[in-house]
Amino acid sequence: MRFGPFIFSMSHDPENDGAVIDSALKEAELAEEIGMDAVWLTEHHFDGETAYVDPLVFGAAVAAKTRRIKIGFAVVQMAFHHPVRLAAQTALLDNLSHGRLIVGIGRGTALNHFEYAGFGMTMQDGIDRMDEAEDLLVKAWTTSDLRYAGKHWKVSFPLLRPRPYQRPHPPLVRACLSEESVVAMARIGRPIMLVPVANDVISSRLRKYEEALFEAGFGEDRMAQILDRVWVSKSVFVDHTDDAAREIASQGLRRDLDHIQDARRRYNPNGLGTADTSQAIRMVTTLNRPL
Repeated sequence: MRFGPFIFSMSHDPENDGAVIDSALKEAELAEEIGMDAVWLTEHHFDGETAYVDPLVFGAAVAAKTRRIKIGFAVVQMAFHHPVRLAAQTALLDNLSHGRLIVGIGRGTALNHFEYAGFGMTMQDGIDRMDEAEDLLVKAWTTSDLRYAGKHWKVSFPLLRPRPYQRPHPPLVRACLSEESVVAMARIGRPIMLVPVANDVISSRLRKYEEALFEAGFGEDRMAQILDRVWVSKSVFVDHTDDAAREIASQGLRRDLDHIQDARRRYNPNGLGTADTSQAIRMVTTLNRPL
């Protein structure tokens, strides 16, 4: 089993963005110092939900400040990136880090419609482009003299430079929430990253994933390789007592969820994506179950 912090550095005030970014970089350095296996970086725009905004640029800073720890994306929002440009940037970062990169991808935020609007698209655009974007990303990493003619992208180039440090390319992981997406990724042998859900849901999703791998015809050795690259995201807060941990964690979580919900109310068109966040608060204040 491997562990690594999810550096989700929220800034509630634009004047504090720089200080939060500095603190996030120190957190990544500390993770390496205490022996963590990976640091996980994410992508959000326009509301301070992620102060460093861009995991690619911030990942380069982490690569310069560390020597051993893996640098993972949880996730790059594929809707906001041209796949060839992303292939070039990740190949460079894989070289800068000497093969420490894990490329986690997803179609984009499921509720922040204003992020899509900021890039001149809709959430449906992100959904429609996701599979083709991943296909082109992998082909850009691995194919010479590429001629690609898809529905959304038509490109041609002789060779991506630099080539990825890891061959044939950095580990590629797809973020999944639903059982359907977990099964779909198993059918193509794609390692997955499970977003934070209840412990029984995690167990159920992993069982379904392993069953689907077997049904897809992957051999025992290949299944073991794929399962070894699966990651699970889980929120954890530690203090001297359970009650103290719940009190401090619930205060911070409530503040962050209020910030996210306020941004959706203010910026999302037509009241979209404003689901109640009280369930997330109840989970952290009432549950204390081992994984």
